[in-house]
Amino acid sequence: MTPETICLLLADVVKMISVVLGSLAFNGLVTPAPTRAAVSMSAISPGDIGTTRPLGVFDPLKLMEKNPGKYRRFQEMEIKHGRIAMLATLHVFITGAGYKWPGYCSYLSFPPLKFEDIPAGTLASWAALPQAGWAQIVAVVAILDNSLFAQDPNREPGDVAGDLPWVRYDDPKVKEYKLNIERNNGRAAMMGIIGMMTHEYLTGNPLYPLSYEPVV
Repeated sequence: MTPETICLLLADVVKMISVVLGSLAFNGLVTPAPTRAAVSMSAISPGDIGTTRPLGVFDPLKLMEKNPGKYRRFQEMEIKHGRIAMLATLHVFITGAGYKWPGYCSYLSFPPLKFEDIPAGTLASWAALPQAGWAQIVAVVAILDNSLFAQDPNREPGDVAGDLPWVRYDDPKVKEYKLNIERNNGRAAMMGIIGMMTHEYLTGNPLYPLSYEPVV
């Protein structure tokens, strides 16, 4: 190919590029019309109680997009379960340190069962209690949950037994801070008590790998 031929080809290429650029400058780039993405509405909003860092709004299963009407119910359940889990976690530490109620826990067993005879921990204490005792516990909790501690729909989630002298906070920032602390501590306690039960089942020590010698 001679130099003259190469120059002619380059000239033709330049002309074609000029024509294309000129048409684009006149008509503009033709792009598909943007489609509006489906907007997923969630009942949870940033800044709600429980949407703390680092996770913020954490709903990987999109439950609050599928059933936003159940958001309040889920809040009430989370708070209630978190409080129960905090008490259960505290039970492991207190009974493990040797602090137990005086007197008898059950007269239905033979011989009668004293509180001091119930082992510390999670599964061991559950196995030592007679079935009739568990039935009484379940019945009392159900009665309290539907009477004294029943959730008033006109109050905020978790605000139960409003007539009792609970600590109240007038400062909105302090109140939000305290409620977030309770929510996060409840979540940690739920994970903690599950871990304690698992460790006790596998190793006999609810605080594994920490050494744990309950005081009898």
